[in-house]
Amino acid sequence: MAGHSQFKNIMHRKGRQDAVRSKMFSKLAREITVAAKTGLPDPGMNPRLRLAIQNAKAQSMPKDNIERAIKKAAGGDAENYEEVRYEGYGPGGVAVIVEALTDNRNRTASNVRSIFTKAGGALGETGSVSFSFDRVGEITYTLSAGDADKVMEAAIESGADDVATDEDGHTIICGFEEIGDVSKALEGVLGEAETVKAIWKPQNTVPVDEEKAQSLMKLIDNLEDDDDVQNVYSNFEVSEEILAKLSA
Repeated sequence: MAGHSQFKNIMHRKGRQDAVRSKMFSKLAREITVAAKTGLPDPGMNPRLRLAIQNAKAQSMPKDNIERAIKKAAGGDAENYEEVRYEGYGPGGVAVIVEALTDNRNRTASNVRSIFTKAGGALGETGSVSFSFDRVGEITYTLSAGDADKVMEAAIESGADDVATDEDGHTIICGFEEIGDVSKALEGVLGEAETVKAIWKPQNTVPVDEEKAQSLMKLIDNLEDDDDVQNVYSNFEVSEEILAKLSA
């Protein structure tokens, strides 16, 4: 089991303020509504809803917002969102996967394609880049959960595949099908996780220079600004030195 994961710094970017927080809450609420609508509105009986609520709480989303999102689904007045995945290439041929929840596929596809084009990238067919990623579970804990040895031991016992600890916290990777079992086993030892979700983890990363890093980060920021886009994944890697420059 590796003690370091290159994936941690891929999505590292400068934080933005209230507008981003509001948009994040909106996207979390949409995921909660969809989860509640596709299963039972009871988190105890609906694993997807339970994870959506857990992740919303980890982002300090108000309880009222969470309850309102669940009631929206139960009331039957929620929009009919569908899950869509887009795949393409950013500047320098870097692979990008975009996950969206949309009530209008044409609008979302047009917006995503436009963002790729303006960044000098190109949208591809479904499957054009996902073959170079693995669909896995990612479980994160804050450093307060325990030291690296404790978390490593808990991860091994739970059946996880990988664990990395850095100044941001602990990141545990497991098989996609094992997310529920592994997170439950970890919770018994480490307490409730900060986040539990399925991600696209690149099989290999591509180092990029400062100029391409700026372009790629702008591309990802623009994609995440779109109301329909839920998650963005890529396989580029930025050195700590370049990250420090971009964050200055």
